[in-house]
Amino acid sequence: MPTRIWVWMCGTTLLLGLAAGAFLGHDFRTELHARGNDANSERAWQDLARDTASLQQISQTMAKIVSATTPCVVHIQSERTAARGRVEETGSGVLMTSAKRDGTYVVTNRHVIDGAALDDITIQLYDGREIHPERVLTDAATDLAVLKVTGQNLTPARWADSAQVEIGHLVLAMGSPFGLSRTVTMGIISAKARRQLKLGSAEVLNQDFLQTDAAINPGNSGGPLIDLQGRVVGINTAIASSSGGNEGIGFSIPSNLAQRVMEQLLEYGVVHRAYLGVRLDPSFDLKTAKQLKLERARGSRVTQVYPNTPAARANLQVEDVILSFDTTDVQDENHLINLVSLTPIGRQVKLTVWRGGREITLTLTLADRNDLHQSSEAPLEPGMGVPVRQMGLTMHPLDGDLAQQLGFERTTRGLLILKVEPTSQLSASVQVYDVVESIGRRSVGSMDDLQSALEAADSTGSVMLQVRRSSQPQPKSHVVIWHR
Repeated sequence: MPTRIWVWMCGTTLLLGLAAGAFLGHDFRTELHARGNDANSERAWQDLARDTASLQQISQTMAKIVSATTPCVVHIQSERTAARGRVEETGSGVLMTSAKRDGTYVVTNRHVIDGAALDDITIQLYDGREIHPERVLTDAATDLAVLKVTGQNLTPARWADSAQVEIGHLVLAMGSPFGLSRTVTMGIISAKARRQLKLGSAEVLNQDFLQTDAAINPGNSGGPLIDLQGRVVGINTAIASSSGGNEGIGFSIPSNLAQRVMEQLLEYGVVHRAYLGVRLDPSFDLKTAKQLKLERARGSRVTQVYPNTPAARANLQVEDVILSFDTTDVQDENHLINLVSLTPIGRQVKLTVWRGGREITLTLTLADRNDLHQSSEAPLEPGMGVPVRQMGLTMHPLDGDLAQQLGFERTTRGLLILKVEPTSQLSASVQVYDVVESIGRRSVGSMDDLQSALEAADSTGSVMLQVRRSSQPQPKSHVVIWHR
């Protein structure tokens, strides 16, 4: 065989051998690598199972909380008649029991069922059953409602102590956002004691909201905020949003406030609130505080003390700053209003007051706010109120601060009746602390408005007055005919 051919054959064989060896070696290495990957993957899954065991336990606990509390949460639909026709409202609620009355009740927001007849309020239970309330009690000052219900196998929730809640605690929001019942979201308590919130057209007097970032959307109103023991720590009420949906800022009525309102409504039919008998400064700032020799703006500044009230009897004075109420430091005027109105009537409390550059202590006994409406003459400060002889009334322009203290919405405007003469033709129709909103279809917010309305009205005929009264459970307007 020629040498050249032999060399070519040997070279070819060598190349084929190297190629085959490389191929077989690659397959073998690939197999070994695959086996190694399988082993690493298995170890990774085992590590995940071990390392996430505590998270799995938390997840299982969350599922147990939801399982235990879901039967307590209801979906609510209501309809009412408005000027533009039938209006439908949807919301949520939670089943509760009371130490004051037997039976089961749904606690929800007043605005969810406001203005609806009993038959137009439908409560859907977690298992799909639908029931209607037998009785409805509401409190406008907290935007809460209590609905009496009956049915088989109703599961009530339990109240938590909201005073023990801290910022950062985990919570669950439960309800029916956008009508999607049995929805659960999770978040934390973002802040406490949120006040001065504008809640639609109503001015809620008692504001002490918990703030949460748990997703709350339209339809969640009235549903419970749940703690990690499955107890109700709040009633979800409102959101702060520029879009109308959840943006991580929701507000919930603390359980201690909601429970107290519920028990009062069930025992008395109304919520009895205490009062001091003072007018407070809503704009108390650092500049005014320094003028009073305070290092910072704290507490609540008194701008008026009404005679024959608990404050007057305790010798509270104008320019006093109430620093603490019954050992609780006062943050601002809304905080003080909240503290006072939720304290039992008749209780003797101590006030720490800043007066003349030093602290003093005063003791007073709280009276019932409803007593303000049982007299034919209000306690007047000198120069307060203008007699209107032709009507037999003494009236005073109502501003937002005074309206709020008297149980009206802060936006209420009109002329506050401070005295009703016995000989007045209106004595059988109006009473002290009523607010005259309009005369002859003309709004009256000042004495000049009143004069113009009287001049425009028929001087010999009958005149229609629109009068608002701070009655329980909510202020109501009615028409009075004045026969001149």
